Amino acid sequence: MATNAYRANGQEKAEFHNVVTWDRLAEICGQYLGKGQQVAIEGRLQTRSWDDDRGARHWKTEVVATNVEMLSGRRKKDYEAETAADALAAQANALGEAPVDPSIAASEPIAEGDLDDTDESADDAA
Repeated sequence: MATNAYRANGQEKAEFHNVVTWDRLAEICGQYLGKGQQVAIEGRLQTRSWDDDRGARHWKTEVVATNVEMLSGRRKKDYEAETAADALAAQANALGEAPVDPSIAASEPIAEGDLDDTDESADDAA
């Protein structure tokens, strides 16, 4: 996560912070958060220290998040793909076809001819 600090002379300086999430919160953050999105994070600061193989001591301070709020909403592109995939899966299931996994349907583009629901082979047989 990045925060901006503004100096008295008008300069902006970015500060970068490590944020740790666990369990379902981690899954949701991984699915819906991306670079450049605005978030509000509640949690606690945790500082860890360790010695590397050369004997040098290192410290790391992290924010252990207990609550993450998306301020800029979902990623628009992913939300549209997810909605389209869910609609295709619902349509296929309503037609009695084999159940469709929406994550697979979202990754495969649909050709313009695939949207036509007429069966040309039935016309040729008649």
